[in-house]
Amino acid sequence: MKMKFTAAGDMLIQRRIPADYEGMEEIRTQIEKGDARFFNLETTLHNGEYFGNQFYGGSHLRTTPKVLEDARNFGFNMLTFTNNHSMDFSHGGLMATKTYVDAADFPNSGAGANLDEAAAPAYLDTKNGRVALISTVSTLNNDAAMAGKQSRRYPGRPGLNGLRIDKHLQVTPEQFKVICDISDQSKINAQTEIERAEGYHPALPEGVAVLGDLQFREGNETKYVTHPNKEDMERIEKAIYDAQMQADYILISIHSHELSGDKKENPSDFLQEFAHRCIDAGAHAVLGHGPHLLRPLEIYKNRPIFYSLGDFVIHNECIPYAPEEMFAKQNLTSDATMRDLFYDRSAGYTRGLMRDRRMLETIIPYFEMEDGELSYLELMPVELNFDKKEVWQKGNPRFSREHGIIERLADMSESFGTKITIDERGFGIVEL
Repeated sequence: MKMKFTAAGDMLIQRRIPADYEGMEEIRTQIEKGDARFFNLETTLHNGEYFGNQFYGGSHLRTTPKVLEDARNFGFNMLTFTNNHSMDFSHGGLMATKTYVDAADFPNSGAGANLDEAAAPAYLDTKNGRVALISTVSTLNNDAAMAGKQSRRYPGRPGLNGLRIDKHLQVTPEQFKVICDISDQSKINAQTEIERAEGYHPALPEGVAVLGDLQFREGNETKYVTHPNKEDMERIEKAIYDAQMQADYILISIHSHELSGDKKENPSDFLQEFAHRCIDAGAHAVLGHGPHLLRPLEIYKNRPIFYSLGDFVIHNECIPYAPEEMFAKQNLTSDATMRDLFYDRSAGYTRGLMRDRRMLETIIPYFEMEDGELSYLELMPVELNFDKKEVWQKGNPRFSREHGIIERLADMSESFGTKITIDERGFGIVEL
């Protein structure tokens, strides 16, 4: 059985998109080549009736539910809105978004009224087969964004199907002794140790020390170590197992800003482990997004892992209103205008996402799978009008072969064993 897929990264949409803008037709044509056509909706949908959350994704994102019509105009037929902005307007904004998305008949996963609902796969039926979508997010503004399980006596808590990160700093024995000395002398852990003695925290394993929220372990070298949280990983693997009985193909969506090393393009170690484990468990593709730029493409066991698809739409400075906390972060009050806020945040429009060309370049992959394996993969290069003068003129996608987007993706993917050539259209073709 052959199925076809297209996907896009973050649609950070804050204004309506005309269905007939210049360049729309080429984008729509590419997206509609897929049976399943996925994107990440990176905003909340309501009319401003919910309060802004104290913990939010950097900007409080909210727009009219009518933008789902624009998503349909592009040709998309399934989505997630599970990301670091899902809780920008707390539980009310989250559940309002789900209500609008469900009413628009977009299969979606990763958020819900409780953890079981958020963790469950969503299904899309097409003429060529059935597709499951399982969604998660590792960039949680805090653990309160996690959905809660129901108990026999209490309802669950609305929220997200989060993927927490188990992390520690591995240090040399000499460094470990210094950490222990700092802890002893500063008494930074005194309250926690009292609570541990009272039974509120588990005992620390041998060779583990903490300074506040930082955990240290002895090792041969100094490095930052990350792994997917065991409980969350097992829950996602269980969803994959369940979906194998219900669908021909399984897609995994993961929203992750975390990096390794000192480059934003580098996927974190836990993300690579997560993606491999999902495919080992039976998933057919991993669709990453989050850091607002492209990350490498890996073909693992003849199945694609997109560590980040970048921004498909970005209207990051077209937010019409903001809660007080967003102004306070720039030492302003809401008596100031949004123009004042963005001027200060961008240091006079000299920094930020809208001034970095990488954030306004992306791809739209089209891939075919047959009998569970990848048989063809092409990559359409797309740019989001970075060179336009005004910020409101930027952010909508159009085909571009002139900006070296495929070449840059090919370079960063080479270390993952992926070879990409460029055809006469300017599309990337992945060698399988």
